[in-house]
Amino acid sequence: MSLILMYACGLRVSEALHLRIQDIDSQRMVVWVRNGKRDKDRSVPLPQQTLAHLRTYWAEYRPTTWLFPTKTDATTIRSGAVRCRLKAALSETATRKNVGCHTVRHSYATHLLEAGVHLRAIQALLGHRSLKTTFIYMHLTQSTMADVQAQINKVMARG
Repeated sequence: MSLILMYACGLRVSEALHLRIQDIDSQRMVVWVRNGKRDKDRSVPLPQQTLAHLRTYWAEYRPTTWLFPTKTDATTIRSGAVRCRLKAALSETATRKNVGCHTVRHSYATHLLEAGVHLRAIQALLGHRSLKTTFIYMHLTQSTMADVQAQINKVMARG
């Protein structure tokens, strides 16, 4: 569940693991990230489908304080456990790329960019202070290049 939440909300692994039950705001459909990088708080949209997964997860495990607790509920699971789960999930696929937890966040940003979400909005969702940091996620994919080609053709057809 932590990997789903990391992708669906663009969270860093540390942010996902430090979520408390009350950080899931199903009324406003947001996840509240408390004390993220540089102790910044922010909210990120919570997709409806992810909320459904969270409700199923909660019904099965009934965490009380932390969303992803250890068995004793005294603290959260460690990032190594998430990395192991990611590695296990990848072994079930044909993917042979080097994928880490941060790749999940990178994919979130890339997919938003490809869907046409404004770069400033992505900056806010990721919690970046500088737009320069967000630019790292702007790499040219085939779909981006196809769109650029279509736009160039439109502009040149006018001239």
